[in-house]
Amino acid sequence: MSGSNGGFALPISTMRQDFPRHGPGRTVQYMSNAPVVSIDLSAFHADPYPTLARMRETAPVCFVPELGATLFTRRDDVFREEKRVDLFSSHQPNGLLTKVMGSNMMRKDGDAHMRERKALCPALSPRSVRDVLAPRFKDLVKGHIDRIKLHGRCDLVTDFAMPVAADALRLMTGLTNMDAAEMDAASQAMLDAAANYRRDPEVDKRGYGYADRVRSLIEARLPELRTKPDRSIISVLDQAGLTLNEITGNIRIIIGGGQNEPRDAIAGTVWALLTHAEQYKRITDGTATWDNAFDEYVRLVAPISMSPRRVARNGTACDVDFEENELIFFMFGSACRDAGHFQQPDRFDLGRNTGPAIPFGAGPHFCAGAAASRSLIAGHAIPMLFAELPNLRLEGDVTFAGWAFRGPLTVPVTWDT
Repeated sequence: MSGSNGGFALPISTMRQDFPRHGPGRTVQYMSNAPVVSIDLSAFHADPYPTLARMRETAPVCFVPELGATLFTRRDDVFREEKRVDLFSSHQPNGLLTKVMGSNMMRKDGDAHMRERKALCPALSPRSVRDVLAPRFKDLVKGHIDRIKLHGRCDLVTDFAMPVAADALRLMTGLTNMDAAEMDAASQAMLDAAANYRRDPEVDKRGYGYADRVRSLIEARLPELRTKPDRSIISVLDQAGLTLNEITGNIRIIIGGGQNEPRDAIAGTVWALLTHAEQYKRITDGTATWDNAFDEYVRLVAPISMSPRRVARNGTACDVDFEENELIFFMFGSACRDAGHFQQPDRFDLGRNTGPAIPFGAGPHFCAGAAASRSLIAGHAIPMLFAELPNLRLEGDVTFAGWAFRGPLTVPVTWDT
């Protein structure tokens, strides 16, 4: 999982200098006293961790010209500054995420954010997860295991984790008129467009196309859900009085995180346990739990590794001066490997205290679907997979990719039939 050059193309510079910065819909000049770190984007995509480790050590808050953003990489800085929504605002009307997904609660602060988050609660509260979703998660996971069980081998990402995550998301959102493959494709395409800082036109075309498709499917479901309301996300948002645009924006953002994160965490946690036999043994001998495995994996490889913010006003943080409308990234994936909180942070260890880890965020935008994700992954998908597939083992190499959203591309496995 590690790269040879760590993603650095140029050394860190602490000189004050100008860089052209091409934000979405604008070109501005960057002028800051933050250190400047230039990266190789391809290497950073393949393995960001050596680069992030060097940033944490020598330039924990730094401007990266290739990304046009200032990165916060240390855990305590991310944990503290994410809560300063008066300075680092989620409201980004010209941000890529807002342009692709539309208006949504992730890109709002204060009362506007809480209004939509409160409307979501009946669908994703811990009680709803326990009483409504968990029994249905069990059934859908069992169905997918039965489908592959006699084959003796599969790619865990595409053959199991992807359809499990997609079917769970279809269930949670109410988009039952979207099949699993299209749900996965829509999620990936919209997230790719939301992270398309290079402005590749083909990436934008796919992302915006799927965004339109999601809206049309929501419109098709609403008449039935208004006749027979339920606790799906579309229905509870509609019952709370949200507009079609608001429902659509929030469903799109939930598809983005709600498909990729469980898919990658299911496949990735299985990979971690299969490559660390001594850690898996701790589960079988009762000294660790499936929850421990889930918590440690999302610390080691945070599936959603970055969250962007807009500088709302001139201000200072971590001895760096910021100007209004600058772009900053809170690097959750880096924070979760901060050696100041985790000994041997690049090691998968079920015995460690993962309490300081913040893979789901730390402030008012803490992931609303965290309880559902834990139930699906640690409560059902992973333990049922190991229980139902005897002698589950890896059959080939596993490659990871991504710096904003990260996970395994393939996890080939085999088992006894």
